[in-house]
Amino acid sequence: MNIWFLTGSQGLYGEDTLRQVAEQSQRIAEQLPMPVEWKPVLTDAAAIRRIMLEANADDSCAGVIAWMHTFSPAKMWIAGLDALRKPLLHLHTQANVELPWATIDMDFMNLNQAAHGDREFGHIQTRLGVPRKTVAGHVSDPAVGERILAWLRAAKGLAEVRTLKLARFGDNMRDVAVTEGDKVEAQLRFGVSVNTYGVNDLVEAVDAASDADVTALVKEYAEQYEVAPELLGERNESLRYAARIELGLRGFLEAGGFKAFTTNFEDLGGLRQLPGLAVQRLMADGYGFGGEGDWKTSVLLRTLKAMSDHGAPGGTSFMEDYTYDLTPGNELILGAHMLEVCPSIAAGTPSCEIHPLGIGNREDPVRLVFDAEPGPGIVVGLADMGDRFRLVANEIDVVAPPQPLPKLPVARAVWQPRPNLRTSTESWLTAGAPHHTVLSKAVGREELVDLAEMLGVELVVIDADTTTERFAKELRWNQAYYRLAQGF
Repeated sequence: MNIWFLTGSQGLYGEDTLRQVAEQSQRIAEQLPMPVEWKPVLTDAAAIRRIMLEANADDSCAGVIAWMHTFSPAKMWIAGLDALRKPLLHLHTQANVELPWATIDMDFMNLNQAAHGDREFGHIQTRLGVPRKTVAGHVSDPAVGERILAWLRAAKGLAEVRTLKLARFGDNMRDVAVTEGDKVEAQLRFGVSVNTYGVNDLVEAVDAASDADVTALVKEYAEQYEVAPELLGERNESLRYAARIELGLRGFLEAGGFKAFTTNFEDLGGLRQLPGLAVQRLMADGYGFGGEGDWKTSVLLRTLKAMSDHGAPGGTSFMEDYTYDLTPGNELILGAHMLEVCPSIAAGTPSCEIHPLGIGNREDPVRLVFDAEPGPGIVVGLADMGDRFRLVANEIDVVAPPQPLPKLPVARAVWQPRPNLRTSTESWLTAGAPHHTVLSKAVGREELVDLAEMLGVELVVIDADTTTERFAKELRWNQAYYRLAQGF
């Protein structure tokens, strides 16, 4: 994926000035926080429309950055902006950082007109209702670079979900509401294709895994994790079957071009174990996943995984709010799932263990056990509200468990939600947000805001400044806005 860098000007200034515009534009492009594909300076409506159509048609183009170096009359941009279907970032910058006060003349002023050239461009974008992100400041400013990178991560997430294929093994958990959703609307809004496959189609792939491949994968487990001695001894066959599940599941997904999937403990067909270790390792490799057939969370996880590839630290995992510590003044949320939490968020080396599981009516499953690495993060859920999708996010601080958890043999995360547990949970419940979520320490609020803007999807954020009263009002305002925006 690459980003195109467009520069606006006009023919009024003459060839000498336009040559300087091009030279300075290329220097600005070279200072951006990521490589971009620089395009020749745009000076007329036909060229602008043509470059936007080319961006739309180029699958490798994830988005467009536009800067008006000089004054570029905005009526030239109408057809092009109206045609553009890729994410747009309006960079409001200029060639120089400081003004050369003692030598400024009208030639300098005519060349360096971004201060009002970008205002002209901003006006026409707003007039046309063009979705975009606006970033102001010199590109050498690290804060400007971080905001551009956040937009880039969101653009990559958009490009991923536009072509994402998801495989559901079985259906949703029976009688559960929040894991349901409109797959047709999801494909129209997001681009993702969601289809169901029989669990025994997966079983065939699992059973077809060769003994040699299973042996090699078990060796890999022993090298990467702290494997429980019993799994290398009397219960080695359970570990080998877990490896067989991974080989079959990975092969099925790769053959079908799927980058996300779901399972359901109520529909395991001929599988001898509920997939645990395999799901965890596939998530660590970037796959989306949702338990109990939750395809929306699986889509969200894969999208955020794709967004975090551009040098962002931390990990991203499927998560579920399980239970609370309601100690006054130190309230905490303990998040986990039956088995499936991604080791990308682990603190230290995970332990590979086997324990009974009272759900699924199968053999004891193998899983990775660990605590999440402390630090700031965000929890995000995607809900189908009937007339639209809603993203709900809560900024959090992951903490170490206050005490050991010797009898909880699953991967888990403990966190303090912002601003506090009461406000966070009341707001989350009021928003109708799901219990399955994505926990990320690699993607933050700004990336989510940018992604929601690109998708045209509602996003509400619970943060340190949230009050339940203001949050409820925001939801009511959003209800009116999104219904009006859909038309009648």
